[in-house]
Amino acid sequence: AALAWVGRVTIRLVPDLITRAPIAAIWATVLPSPNTTSGTPRRIERWPSILAKPRSSKGRCLRRANAAWGLGRPGGSATGPPPAGPADTPGRMLIPFGGGIDSIVTVEMMRPRADAALFVMSRPGDRFAAIERPAAVTGLPIVRAGREIDPQLLRSAELGFLNGHVPVTGILSAIAVLAALLDGRDTVVMSNEWSASIATLEAGGHAINHQYSKSADFEAGFRQVLAAALGGRVTYFSALRPFTELWVAQKFAALTAYHATFRSCNRAFHIDPQRRLDYWCGQCDKCCFIDLILAPFLPAADLRQIFAGAEPLADPSLADRFRALLGTLPDAKPFECVGEVGECRAAALLAAARPDRADTPLLHLLTAQLPAGPPPVDVAGLLRPVGEHWIPDAYAADDLLV
Repeated sequence: AALAWVGRVTIRLVPDLITRAPIAAIWATVLPSPNTTSGTPRRIERWPSILAKPRSSKGRCLRRANAAWGLGRPGGSATGPPPAGPADTPGRMLIPFGGGIDSIVTVEMMRPRADAALFVMSRPGDRFAAIERPAAVTGLPIVRAGREIDPQLLRSAELGFLNGHVPVTGILSAIAVLAALLDGRDTVVMSNEWSASIATLEAGGHAINHQYSKSADFEAGFRQVLAAALGGRVTYFSALRPFTELWVAQKFAALTAYHATFRSCNRAFHIDPQRRLDYWCGQCDKCCFIDLILAPFLPAADLRQIFAGAEPLADPSLADRFRALLGTLPDAKPFECVGEVGECRAAALLAAARPDRADTPLLHLLTAQLPAGPPPVDVAGLLRPVGEHWIPDAYAADDLLV
């Protein structure tokens, strides 16, 4: 069954490597079985109670919080030794690739270190141009998997269920591990950055993170599951875990080969191909965030070209979308995979200081509305590693090898 949907696989399956029990254990963790009572789904918690301890590239636990913004470590408590795995020497990597700045930076950071292939997941027979075009720029081979959405999920509102955010990164992670095993690879490298662990909002005394399966807590727990199910056959980590989106944007700005093809706009990934855009919409939260986070590092003219003349920062009607990103509107952070408030404020201040942004009135209006008091924006700190990680030495960026 696996060979029916995993592409570019020519290896012979080894019975003791791919077994029902390990794969079942992985999937049961990512997708707990729902019990349905009176039409209301109830999830059974199957997450490990003991999480793997994060480490720096030298085996020490890296705990650098951005104290200036009052930000503690993004995840919950973590105890216990890190799971064993082929971590100390480069192996054969599989890098899930989505065509945005995060996965592009990961590819260019990882490719000198070991043999690498991209992992792309889409509906059978339907490929997204927003992924395929930058993937072609990498020049790397692609392992593909097809995934279809259950038609009942698309009818959730009609059937009386709440339509929430599925743990798509967790689903992708589990499939990527299986694809790596089938393709004879021993490492899955994700592109989830530090701010993916920051809560989207606080509700009822609880931190709510709509992208939880991109968080440090998920990474820790999933590594624990893989260690127990596969005995260290696969190493799983995020290459961007200790880095901010500001750091990622600075790195991406130098990767000019991708500037004409990368895409993060959600409207490029619409399920219906007829409604799918082949360009940046320039209106959504993702477009606003990408424009803002790149504005300190790219000339204004380059961003106007990327957005085909519809740059969000040039549109005053989008002021409230930017205010939501900057935290100057109460409880308004979008349920999108965007950076946290500190990163966005640092980006706005850096961009406003550029001479070529003197004629961007919206940007100056937004920065004038930022809170004047402490804590100050620690721009330099946001351009250094700020969080925990599980990146092995063999794959670590130079500024982690300290």
